[in-house]
Amino acid sequence: MERIQSLFERYSGIRGYGITPLPSSGGNRRYFRITWNEGSCIAAAGTSLQENTAFLYLDRHFSRLGLPVPKVLAVSEDSMCYLQEDLGDTTLFDAVSAGRRSGTYSSEETALLLKAVETLPAFQYAGAVGLDFSMCRPISSFDRTSVMFDLNYFKYCFLKPSGVEFDEMALEEDFRSLCGRLLACCSDNFMYRDFQGRNIMLAPDGELRFIDFQGGRRGPVHYDLASFVWQARARYSPQLKEELTGAYLEAQSRFEKTDRKGFLNDLRHFVLFRTLQVLGAYGFRGLFERRPHFLESIPYAMDNIRELLAEPFAEYPTLCGTLMQLIPVYSRNVQKGKDGHLLVRIFSFSYKNGIPEDTSGNGGGYVFDCRGVPNPGRLPEYRAMTGMDAPVREYLQGFSETEQFARHTAEMADMHIDNYLERGFTDLMLSFGCTGGRHRSVYFAERLAGHLAEKYGNIPGKISVTLIHREQHLEREVL
Repeated sequence: MERIQSLFERYSGIRGYGITPLPSSGGNRRYFRITWNEGSCIAAAGTSLQENTAFLYLDRHFSRLGLPVPKVLAVSEDSMCYLQEDLGDTTLFDAVSAGRRSGTYSSEETALLLKAVETLPAFQYAGAVGLDFSMCRPISSFDRTSVMFDLNYFKYCFLKPSGVEFDEMALEEDFRSLCGRLLACCSDNFMYRDFQGRNIMLAPDGELRFIDFQGGRRGPVHYDLASFVWQARARYSPQLKEELTGAYLEAQSRFEKTDRKGFLNDLRHFVLFRTLQVLGAYGFRGLFERRPHFLESIPYAMDNIRELLAEPFAEYPTLCGTLMQLIPVYSRNVQKGKDGHLLVRIFSFSYKNGIPEDTSGNGGGYVFDCRGVPNPGRLPEYRAMTGMDAPVREYLQGFSETEQFARHTAEMADMHIDNYLERGFTDLMLSFGCTGGRHRSVYFAERLAGHLAEKYGNIPGKISVTLIHREQHLEREVL
C-alpha cells in the first residue's frame, strides 16, 4: 500500500485522497481505486515482474496503435505497481448477465457482444505489426509444449477422476493428431489468449475497453474466437454463435482474405481444444479443490461438447468416444456429493443483477430479501465498504431487526439442513439479496455461514459450506 501511495503522490501531487481495495480476479495482481475530489484512477500491484512487464509493454504498444486499452498513467521504478485510468466497474460479463441467466440475449446485449468480436481482429492483426513477441510471457508463441500441457491437464485433472475407462495410448495418439492440426493454423498474429467477457470493460463513455492481455502471444486467430463464442456458461444459442462468428469474419476480412469454409472447419478443432482446456481447469478447481463455481460450470462445458460431437471428428476416434462416455456422467444435475454429502451454498447478491442461478437441478432454495433492514450504503462513510468490514457490521448490529432477521434465517437453515442430512440430499442453496449486493446481503450471508460452521463443524465428511459473494467475485470454503 505504501508503494501505491508513494507512486500516486509523485504522479499527482495530491495528498487528500482515498484508497479502496477492489475484488481480486484470481490472479496475483491486486487492484485499488484511488479517489480524490477531481476524479479517480486504478492502482495495480503485482508479484510477478515478468507479468507486469508484459502488460506494460503490450499496453504501450496497443495504445500507440490506437487500440482501446486502458491508459497507463504512471509506473513505479521497479515496475511492480502502476496507475491506470479508471474504466469503472462494469465488465461485458456483467453487462450481459440477464441474457446469460435466461439464455436469451436482448438486442442491446447482442450489440455489445458483436462489438467485442468485431474489435478482436484489430488486436490480432494490427496489434501484431511491430510487436516484439519476445516480450510476451510466460511464452512468446503458441507451441507444441503448451498444447500438450493443456491436453494432459484435461486428461489428469478431469478425465481420470471421472472414472471413465479409456485407452490411454490411443488417446495420446489423438492428442498428438489434434496438436498437429492446431499448430498447422499458426500465424504471425497476436493471440489474446484470455479473450472473454470479464476482460472487457464497458467504460463510462459506453465504449468497450480491453484488459488482461498480458498472457498473449504469437498464435492462431481461431483460438480467441473459440474462447469467446464457446465460453462455457455464456449459453449462446447456435444462432447467436453463428451471428458472432459471422461478425468476426466480416471484421477479419478488412485485414486478411479468408476462405470462410476452411476457416470454420479449422475453428471446430480449436473449439474442441479450448473446451478440453476449460474442462481441465474445471476439474482441478472443482473436482480437486471442490470450488462450487467450477463444479457448476462443468455441465455447460459438456453442453458444448455434446453440440460439437453432433458431427464427430473422424481424426480423433478415441477422444470422441471417450467424450461421449463423459457426457452422461456430468449431466445438468451433477452434484458435489453423490454419496449423501450435503453441499450448502450461501450467496450474497444484488437484485439489480438477478437472483443467483441454480444449477443443481433442484430448482433453487431459500432467497432472503434483506432490503427491510436499514441500508448502510446510503451513508457516505460506509459506501465504499462491504458487509465484511467492521464499521458496517457495527452499524447493522445497532438495529433490533438485524438480530431478528439473522435469528429467523438461521432457524430455517438449521431445519432444512437437518432434514436434508437425514434424507441424504446433496445440495442446498441459501441466497441473501439487497439493492447493491454489497452491505446487508454480504453481512447476513457471512452471519449464516459463521453460524453453520459453528453448529455443523463437528460432523466432518457429511456437510460442507461454501460462501459466494457474487457481486464481489469472492468465493471461499467455510466448512
